[in-house]
Amino acid sequence: MMISRTAQRHSTIAEIIQRARGEGIPVEFVDEQVIRTHSVTPAHQGVIAYTAAKDYVALEDLIEKTLAKREPALYCVIDGIEDPQNLGAILRTADASGFHGIIIRTRRAVGLTPVVAKVSAGAIEYVPVARVANITQALEALKKAGVWVVGIDMGGKQDYTKVDYRGHIALVVGGEGKGVSDLVKKRCDILARIPMSGKIGSLNASVAAALVMYEAYRQRAKF
Repeated sequence: MMISRTAQRHSTIAEIIQRARGEGIPVEFVDEQVIRTHSVTPAHQGVIAYTAAKDYVALEDLIEKTLAKREPALYCVIDGIEDPQNLGAILRTADASGFHGIIIRTRRAVGLTPVVAKVSAGAIEYVPVARVANITQALEALKKAGVWVVGIDMGGKQDYTKVDYRGHIALVVGGEGKGVSDLVKKRCDILARIPMSGKIGSLNASVAAALVMYEAYRQRAKF
């Protein structure tokens, strides 16, 4: 749920905040402009609530079910993507390239909205998504389960095509503009880069994810 900083002073909004927190619903306070950008109507009154187009799975269940398949686990961890178009595209690529699940964060990131479902072209029904409060803690849980964490970052020392993706792997992709956060980088076992020769310094988040996801698929597939 997003609430404008100016609206939170009203008694009715305060009651909404109290009830949301009582139900464990994340509440984020943002500028009025953010509310206007995301609202489908001008009569938003400073509050926007998102409902998931599909239920999330618990991270522990995702790990357990994946490892039970007796094949190398393959996850994509998304560190703060806010554009539903990007998340939907990543879900679609995840389904096509054999990923076992997606892990997203709760705050300042898009969830499984109807727009995400539409862009995913049905992939949302087949790719489990775990939503966690803390990405670094999620990475620690993955590492304890024997998963190797590969972060995609412009400052990475290794070309992404030179990384071995044939074991238990979690790819970490950063959000639009900001990339992978410093705290998350520190939890990565490898930081890999996507070589670029143009004038633009970075790729669209879903495009960067697709490149690496298909490299993982290429290495793991039996042609």
